[in-house]
Amino acid sequence: MFDHLLVLDIVAGVVRRIDLDGTVSTVVADTGPAPDGIVHDPAGDRIFWTLMGQPTGRDFSARTGGLRSARTDGSDITTVLADGAITTGKQLDLADGHLYWSDREGGRVTRAALDGSDVTDLVVRPRDPATGLVDIHDQCVGIAVDVAGGFLYWTQKGPAKGDAGRIFRAGVHIPDGETAETRTDIETVWSDLPEPIDLWLDPASSTLFWTDRGAPPFGNTLNSAPVPAVGDPGVEPTVLAKDFAEAIGLAVDTDSGIAYVTALDGTVHAVPIRPDAPAERVVASVSGSAFTGIVGVAS
Repeated sequence: MFDHLLVLDIVAGVVRRIDLDGTVSTVVADTGPAPDGIVHDPAGDRIFWTLMGQPTGRDFSARTGGLRSARTDGSDITTVLADGAITTGKQLDLADGHLYWSDREGGRVTRAALDGSDVTDLVVRPRDPATGLVDIHDQCVGIAVDVAGGFLYWTQKGPAKGDAGRIFRAGVHIPDGETAETRTDIETVWSDLPEPIDLWLDPASSTLFWTDRGAPPFGNTLNSAPVPAVGDPGVEPTVLAKDFAEAIGLAVDTDSGIAYVTALDGTVHAVPIRPDAPAERVVASVSGSAFTGIVGVAS
């Protein structure tokens, strides 16, 4: 069960601690430019976060993203991957002793050891040969890893409010004789979604949760759906909550039956995912902030 939440504030460039009673404090005062995805490693008592890097205006296509770490109390800030090692670091997952993340403008899903070694691209989407850029439909955003099943899930949100978002699945391991660019085991599990962002997989119930920042009525929502069998498409998702102000981050506490959702208006919402869980509420609202990644720290 979560004791508190750690949330990335992309405006201030800080890590906020949010207690479940709504108390807000600052854990890391300088994350680096545009933090987006965060995970907690309880074994090492450390947090890790991705950086989108420094944009030119709103253009993040320059390779300026990175990956950093600190102890859970905010001390011992460490550079795991230097700025420029990633194009645009998005959601981050921790599985089987490795970090997995989506790189939006980089159009890829990548894995590395916790110390930043053994960086391996697992999925690389095609680039325009003329511009060298990844098409907006192929930009990777959310990530969830199913270690037991041996699968990756990731989102490609498509254009803003474009109803062209997709969720994909592929093996954690690239098939023999193939590469991250040529692998043939990639499945489109959901398509024509408003604008899916972050993912959360509950392997115990084989349920996938995701935020969506697209246009209403199906965008700016928290969704869930059972994970389909290999080769089958996903069924229509269940909308668990709606009317967020640009829903982004997601952390699910399966013990308490609550999903925590961040939004770009600086709010954190608690949403019940079981009938016996408490009613939906706003846990915290920080004026002038814009929240992206979120992780729960267990008691």
